[in-house]
Amino acid sequence: MKGNLTTRRLLRDISSVLIVAGLLLVIDAGVTLLWQEPVTAVIGLIQRNGIDQRYLSFRDVPLSPADRAALHSLTSVEEQVAFLARREASQVPQGAAIGRLVMNKIGASYEVVQGDDTASLERGPGHYPETAFPGLGQTVAIAGHRTTYLAPFRNINEMDPGDRITLQMPYATFTYVVQYHRVVPPNAWWITENVGYERLVLSACNPLYSAAQRIVVFARLEKMTPNPSVVASA
Repeated sequence: MKGNLTTRRLLRDISSVLIVAGLLLVIDAGVTLLWQEPVTAVIGLIQRNGIDQRYLSFRDVPLSPADRAALHSLTSVEEQVAFLARREASQVPQGAAIGRLVMNKIGASYEVVQGDDTASLERGPGHYPETAFPGLGQTVAIAGHRTTYLAPFRNINEMDPGDRITLQMPYATFTYVVQYHRVVPPNAWWITENVGYERLVLSACNPLYSAAQRIVVFARLEKMTPNPSVVASA
């Protein structure tokens, strides 16, 4: 009799554990559908706390005397910004923050890290290293997740022509105007090619919960505002 009671109690406990586990799975699936995958969101928050942010300000990584001399030799603001863009691109290591991407239309603002590898994208939107930094008149490409690791690009499909995207770099702030978005195959590397003017390209997996395609937002540079504390002092 006592053995039967023990067996029933054990079965009841196992059933309770299975029910709780099932509820947690349902909750996890619901949160993922409505917002983002919660486990990787926590991992993403932890990863972001460890981002090297030194390169977001020239106060932390100041210009050398040689850099300032080179800036003094340049006659236009555009040339100075381009010089600083090339300097940043050559110095920022993989995984470090390079600037902040602001997409007011979808209420998103994230630090952009250098690199489009798995580890970098766990920290937030990642800059394709083979593309230019803003300020060089070329294509600037950034990738991001839509359902995992804080899902920074979850709603980029809602960006419409005319919407503005801001990329705040330590040397200047760049405002881009959305031209259009397009769904392409995952191997459509033409999206990173230069097109004769400065263009911002944002890419993410498509549809949600799948990597079968890429959704890409194309935006053209509208305005460049140099950081006066750097460029003006040169």
